[in-house]
Amino acid sequence: MFTFSKPGWETIKDKKVYETPIFSLHQRKMMPAGSTTPAHFYVLNAPEWINVIAITKKHEIVLVEQYRHGVDTITLEIPGGMTDPGERPIDAARRELSEETGFSSSTWNSLGKVSSNPAILTNYTHLYIAEECEQTLNQHTDGHEDIGVHLLPIRRFLELVETGDIHHSIVVAAVAKLFLKRPELAQSK
Repeated sequence: MFTFSKPGWETIKDKKVYETPIFSLHQRKMMPAGSTTPAHFYVLNAPEWINVIAITKKHEIVLVEQYRHGVDTITLEIPGGMTDPGERPIDAARRELSEETGFSSSTWNSLGKVSSNPAILTNYTHLYIAEECEQTLNQHTDGHEDIGVHLLPIRRFLELVETGDIHHSIVVAAVAKLFLKRPELAQSK
């Protein structure tokens, strides 16, 4: 473990400024360690997220294609989403994989978690690998999700990450975590 040398800051006041169905915006009055002058920051309080690297029996990655409003374009990503209130991240991962793609797996392992953007987001994204995936259901998206499902060989998936065609930072972080734990998968065709 790394030993941090900087002390944390004290939260003097946390005020909810705005609420949405996905996150709430908070203004925090913070006191830096060793200072007498508080500072104000804004953070987004969001639920925990999950992302799944789903690998089929044929060693293909299950990917989702969808429009993303923030970057105003279509993206190619691994399945993922938010945890529901009281839901364990692994259960959310199973649910999201099934809903978005119709695939399921009985072989799940955690790849750990990453802070999605610690400068402004309060949540973490829990990363999983699901192996031996099979399509067992039809896709059953919710709300305004319009998701295309694609299967790509692992090597092709990595090429798209390298070229930037797959650019979602949490997906790239999941790839890094995967190959730190399972480097042999990087050699798959």
